[in-house]
Amino acid sequence: MLVGLSLEICLKAMLIVREGIEKFTAKESERRHHRLQALSEFIPELSDKDRAILECLTHFIYWAGKYPDPGSGREKDAVAVFDLSEKYEISAKQLFELISRVMGYAKTVVDENA
Repeated sequence: MLVGLSLEICLKAMLIVREGIEKFTAKESERRHHRLQALSEFIPELSDKDRAILECLTHFIYWAGKYPDPGSGREKDAVAVFDLSEKYEISAKQLFELISRVMGYAKTVVDENA
């Protein structure tokens, strides 16, 4: 959960650097969420597996890191984490490698906007 929240903050910070404060603020209401795969759309070369990892991590930000179930009416969300993990054979090592790549992209964003 904490890794996901850290990544969310990093992605939103990169968007601020890329777009500038005024443009980011104008679109802020569209980004009041924790969907990492949506926030990371500007990062090139993310694979389907990378996006699946981000989707799984999103579940941990919303509920899996805090509660034993996703809440009433969202029971399928719990199954989605396991389905994605099994389909893409996601490991902790792959999760942390992806996080490193995504957070490392901040240097590119800063360099492009310096």
